[in-house]
Amino acid sequence: MIRLFVALSFPEEIRHSLAALCAGVPGARWVNPDQFHLTLRFIGEVDGRTARTVSDALATITMPDFDLELFGVGTFGDKRKANSLWVGVRPNAALNRLQEKVDNAVLRSGIAPDRRKFAPHVTLARLNNAPLDRIGAFLSHHALYAGPRTRCDRFTLYSSFLSSSGAIYTPEQVYRLDGGIAEDAEHDWMADEADAWDQDHGDWDKAEAAAYGAE
Repeated sequence: MIRLFVALSFPEEIRHSLAALCAGVPGARWVNPDQFHLTLRFIGEVDGRTARTVSDALATITMPDFDLELFGVGTFGDKRKANSLWVGVRPNAALNRLQEKVDNAVLRSGIAPDRRKFAPHVTLARLNNAPLDRIGAFLSHHALYAGPRTRCDRFTLYSSFLSSSGAIYTPEQVYRLDGGIAEDAEHDWMADEADAWDQDHGDWDKAEAAAYGAE
């Protein structure tokens, strides 16, 4: 099984700009700049065969490139206990259109709908009992943050591994908005995962048949 999500990655200029914000809040677990991303669709854990189906569906997405600008900051959680800090995005119809295309591709692959409303953001930190006054000061100081404008011409299918130090995100396949596969895409991990799933599934079928015959 592999845990997947679809997201936009950022060039070095944007990552440096975001990293400059990551200070001043005790109890914050700041995201590694290499891990900054904007999630378009969470998929969850799937077997290799489903992963390949999802990837094939994502590869059919085409639309014009568009500009994106990060703007403002905020928190998730309630007023008395925020659980994360994030940077938002200026309203962007093209981004919303891309997210809809990604969501439709994932749905066609048999993945359950995500009932949460799309709220584009980049997570800066996870919070654990951070002082409310320091969170408030951070939000006030960076309220008008505006990142460099960036051109979006691709999106990425990531895998996520939950380690003791937090999630580790790995780009597995990169899709250009003109319909091509980016040259920096990883190896054919879908095939590897599917082969492993087929082997496990075949063993499971045999075990199920044996159990059924014994009843």
